[in-house]
Amino acid sequence: MALAERDRIVSVIDTLANRHLQGKVRAVRLAIIALLSGGHILLEDIPGLGKTTLALALARVLGLSFGRIQCTSDLLPSDITGLSIYRREEHRFEFLPGPIFNNLVLVDEINRAMPKTQSALLEAMGERRVTVEGTTHVLPEPFLVIATQNPVEQIGTFPLPESQLDRFSLCTGIGYPPAAVEKAIIGGGSVRDQIGRLPALLSRDQILAARAALRDVHLGEKVIDYIYALTLATREHPAVLAGVSTRGAITLGEAARAAAYLDGRAFVTPEDVKQVAPAALAHRLIVRPEHESLPKEELLRLLLNELPVPRA
Repeated sequence: MALAERDRIVSVIDTLANRHLQGKVRAVRLAIIALLSGGHILLEDIPGLGKTTLALALARVLGLSFGRIQCTSDLLPSDITGLSIYRREEHRFEFLPGPIFNNLVLVDEINRAMPKTQSALLEAMGERRVTVEGTTHVLPEPFLVIATQNPVEQIGTFPLPESQLDRFSLCTGIGYPPAAVEKAIIGGGSVRDQIGRLPALLSRDQILAARAALRDVHLGEKVIDYIYALTLATREHPAVLAGVSTRGAITLGEAARAAAYLDGRAFVTPEDVKQVAPAALAHRLIVRPEHESLPKEELLRLLLNELPVPRA
C-alpha cells in the first residue's frame, strides 16, 4: 500500500474539513473516494450550502487542472466537449478542447442543461473520451466530475433520468452544518478568497499512485457476498420498482476499497461497505410511485440494518 500518498490524502481531507470547509467532512471524504475509485460525484442539495465551494477547494489542494461548466438551458454539447475551427491560412482544422478536458471538472446546476447536452457530458464521463467530427480525443487522467444540482428548483430544470444518474458513482448532499460551526462560518464570512490562495498539497503522480494502490486492497469473498446480498435486497424490497444493477454493485465494491485505503487497511470490511452504501446506491433505486415519499437513503439504511453482517 502506498502509505506516503495515503497519509498525504488523509491530511488533505483533514485540512479542508477542519479549516476551510467546516461541517463538510463527509462530502469531502466521498469526493476523494470518487476520485480514487475512478468515479464521479453528484452533490444534490439546496442552494447556499457550499457545493461549489467544495469543488473549488478540492481543485486547488489536489493540484489538478480545473474546468468549470455553468449549465444553462442554451448550453450546447460543443460548449462542453470543444469544437474544430478551420484555419484558412493553414488550410487545416484545429480542435479547440472544451472545459471537459481537465482533471477536475465542476458542472454547476447540471439539471439546468438540456437533455442532449446532459447526454454529451455523461457520455464523456462514462467513456473518458470525446469524439468530435469523427476524431476521438482521450480525456486526461485522473478525471473527476463534480456535478451539482438544486432539487428544490423546478422551473427551467431537466431532471436527470435514472439511466444517467447511474453514471455517477456517488451522490450525496451537503446538509446544514452544526449550530456552532454555522455561527463561526457566519462570523468569518465567505471563504472564497481563502480558497483561491490555497496551495496544492498533492501532485497528479501522487494521486495516480494512490489509485494504483487500490488494486492491492483485498475484497474478500464474505464481503462480496455481503455486497451481493445488499443489492439483492434492493431488488426484492416491495417499495422498490427497480433495484441496484451489477454496475452499481461493482461501484460499491470499488468505493469500499477506497474507504478501506483511507483508513489504512489493505482489506475491505463490511463497515466500509456500510459507510459508502447510501451514497453509492440510493440514487440508483427506482421507487414505486406509492412510496415516493420514502427517502432513498433512508430505505438503504433500513436494508443495511436488517441485513446480517458477515463475521470475520
